[in-house]
Amino acid sequence: MDYGKLRYEKAKREKGKSRSSHLKEIKLRPLTAEHDVGVKIRNIRKFLGNGNKVRVSMIFRGREISHADIGLNLLQEIIEKIEDIGVVEVPPKLQEKYMSMLIVPK
Repeated sequence: MDYGKLRYEKAKREKGKSRSSHLKEIKLRPLTAEHDVGVKIRNIRKFLGNGNKVRVSMIFRGREISHADIGLNLLQEIIEKIEDIGVVEVPPKLQEKYMSMLIVPK
C-alpha cells in the first residue's frame, strides 16, 4: 500500500472528527431594523441547530454608546426568542464600545 495515501486518509479522518463545535459570530447595531433582527435570529437558530456556539456582538459607534440600554434591550429580546434552543453561557456585558454575549446549544 502507498504510504502517502495512508497518511492522507488518516489526516482526512482526523479532520472530520475535530469538527465538534465552532464559534460563530453575529454582529448587530443598536438601531438595527426589526426585520433584520429577525434574519439574525434565524441565523442564530441555524447555527445552534448545527451544534455551534454563537457570540452575539452589539457594536456602538459615536454617540450610540450613551444609549447602551437600547442595545441591552435588543439582546434581551434575542435571548427570549431563542431560549427554547439555546442557553446563554456568558450574559451580555459592555466592553468599551462592544456589548457581547455567548450562546450555546441546549
